[in-house]
Amino acid sequence: MDSTTVAMGTAGAMGTAETDQLSVSFVAGESYLVSVRGHQLLVDQPFDSGGDDMAPSPVEVFVASLAACVAFYAGRYLTRHGESRNGLRVSAGFDMATGRPARVGAIWILVSAPELPAEARAAFQAVVSHCTVHNTLIRPPDISIKIA
Repeated sequence: MDSTTVAMGTAGAMGTAETDQLSVSFVAGESYLVSVRGHQLLVDQPFDSGGDDMAPSPVEVFVASLAACVAFYAGRYLTRHGESRNGLRVSAGFDMATGRPARVGAIWILVSAPELPAEARAAFQAVVSHCTVHNTLIRPPDISIKIA
């Protein structure tokens, strides 16, 4: 790593060039390219935050990560119980907290599974409420940010 690299990982398991799970590289303006397992995702800031609004913001990707995780668990539940995924949709929204530090103050998720039988709703709710990202938010991991 060169002197400008910021290494991130769990408190006791700092990644190396061989073990990094993802990397983020500057592109231009306020945009960055996220690379993970051969996939790439651009993030940027909206115009009112000094960006060019060419891609979702990191906060939007954060909330999208939760929504996508809920969708994955919902889809798996439906398949496991012989139900159709037709019409499965997860919508999400968020509000920023007031005051400092800057952070998301509230997230709401709406799961629509039109073909889900009414008698399965409670079990479905229990499953989608325990996706990995949600569990991580409820029980936050240790985070270590070091300057290389």
